[in-house]
Amino acid sequence: MSSRIVSGIRPTGHPQLGNYFGALKQWVSIAEKADETFFCIVDQHALTTLKDMQTLKQDTMIMAATYIACGIDPVKNAIFVQSHVPYHTELAWYLTCITPMGWLSRMTQFKDKAGKKRENALTGLFTYPVLMAADIVLYGATHVPVGDDQKQHVEFARDIVQVFNNMAADEILKMPEPVIQKSGARIKSLRDGLKKMSKSDASDYSRINLNDDNDLIALKIKKAKTDPNAITGDIKSLENRPELENLIILHALLENKSTQDVLSSFDGQNFSNLKLSLTDLLIDHVSPIREKVNTLLNDQAYLNSCLKDGADRANIVAQQTMQQVRTSLNLLQI
Repeated sequence: MSSRIVSGIRPTGHPQLGNYFGALKQWVSIAEKADETFFCIVDQHALTTLKDMQTLKQDTMIMAATYIACGIDPVKNAIFVQSHVPYHTELAWYLTCITPMGWLSRMTQFKDKAGKKRENALTGLFTYPVLMAADIVLYGATHVPVGDDQKQHVEFARDIVQVFNNMAADEILKMPEPVIQKSGARIKSLRDGLKKMSKSDASDYSRINLNDDNDLIALKIKKAKTDPNAITGDIKSLENRPELENLIILHALLENKSTQDVLSSFDGQNFSNLKLSLTDLLIDHVSPIREKVNTLLNDQAYLNSCLKDGADRANIVAQQTMQQVRTSLNLLQI
């Protein structure tokens, strides 16, 4: 059976290390084996939480450059902007019409972001999962690489597919499967080992951005939260030491080694040695990406060309899906 991969990232702020290990690095690996790939920059999703609209265009271009700099070939893979394919929002409306409000109310991400002021939460945030479902099924995705925190959204999409196909009495929409990145899917904050590393964190020192210069990387790792105890080689010791676990996992990902191997290599040492080693690894990995992104951003014509080509390819597939959807809904077409 042929495989079609669909995934995307919101262009909100500079991409950071969690995006790299939780998504981009995984996409590169998956794309090598897939028959077709569609990697979207989901700018319409960004509107649900975006505070400054003035940065959206530039953030979108930065994300496009980052996709390419991290190894996603725009010739082999369709890289495009969500708003450049109008079928996303059209399909989202049709799916909204068959979505029970109770399903949306139970979504973990909505409850987390809306907090206690749910009555004041924006409708766009509430219906976010429906648009994400449309993003997925519009291209007949067979597999959707997502972080563990997004798995519920893919399961939601599967439920919607089932409802729609039952209503249409035909398999109009394909059933997607989530692909969860196990190791590194949730890199933790450098300031709190219990929180996910995030672009939206108020503290820039909580994360390593892919545009951070070498000195800033070194400073952020130096200031990363630790505990007063020495490092031991016992893997069980990590259970109650989230900050140590985060740094060890990050080191292991960068070195492509097991957590146990890295932990054993620092047995009996203090955090300063671990941080120095981790800093060197981060600089080696982030510097080439940062430099490539900067080079690409200086060639706007090339980036625009890549995004237009990606949108053209995406629109062809999306149009085919929408033709079937409209027919199944008995909409008048002239």
